[in-house]
Amino acid sequence: MMNPAHLDLFRAVMRHGGMTRAAASLGIGQPHVSRAIAQLEAELGFLLFVRGHGSAVPTREGEAFAREVERTYAGLDHLHAAARQIRELGTGPLRVACQPALVSRLVPSAIRRLTIEHPGVRVAVHVPSPDTIWAWAASGQCDIGLVRPRSGHAGVASEPFLTVEAVCALPKRHALAAKRVISVEDLAGEIMIAGGPGVFQQAIEDTLAQAGIAPLFPFMAQYTAARCGLVAEGLGLAIVDPVASRDLAGLPIVLRPFRPRIPIETVLIRPAGQPPDHLTERLIGLLRAERDGLVAERGFEPVGR
Repeated sequence: MMNPAHLDLFRAVMRHGGMTRAAASLGIGQPHVSRAIAQLEAELGFLLFVRGHGSAVPTREGEAFAREVERTYAGLDHLHAAARQIRELGTGPLRVACQPALVSRLVPSAIRRLTIEHPGVRVAVHVPSPDTIWAWAASGQCDIGLVRPRSGHAGVASEPFLTVEAVCALPKRHALAAKRVISVEDLAGEIMIAGGPGVFQQAIEDTLAQAGIAPLFPFMAQYTAARCGLVAEGLGLAIVDPVASRDLAGLPIVLRPFRPRIPIETVLIRPAGQPPDHLTERLIGLLRAERDGLVAERGFEPVGR
């Protein structure tokens, strides 16, 4: 059985980028950290880091193991938080895990309406990674999840929630900004800002490849707000989620429809095998109402909803 203390030290080395820095941050000796990592590697049967001149660069196996460790610790962190809430408040709140695109307006608006109907209701909103949202729903650690589709997760009830078409974000003074619609052919030779690894970014790259366009992605930003911020600085163009990008009205960018169409899907998930309680069911209804209002207000063209 793995030593939890060794896993804590492994996370510290990953976080601080080296064993010496990790040891200094924890107030312990560097040899202690090195021995713990060596013991963990021996137990795992593969190297976690490439050592050299005070640095510790994770191997591919180390990076993969780190992702699994963080998923485990995310669940443990949530359990610790839930225990604290139960201890301090008696019961835990309604738990919503949401992707960033919907967390600025749609989810808060639905929660506001819920509090009007049920004064005193408590809701906790989390914005973890998509894989974590799926894992939390499967293990019952969240009541509602709004997330990009994934496969291979048992124990989750899923329903389509919203599918919109990606748009192209451009600096206001860019030559292509005069066009009403941006086609993939327009992107030939253009600097692009990539999103984080995932289904959406892969769809963008596949679209470019099918058009015979070599991708130019010197910059990457995980979230839409960050990509649009880089666009505003004139660093490139980005294919983005229209829901999140249209909340950034203060930036000097324009949004144009993109062709061929790239759908961006969101599903609503919850733990399977147990019916939602009254408050969860009501919040789901309010989320659907906010979604319908968003589609009507912004003029989105929902696909396959």
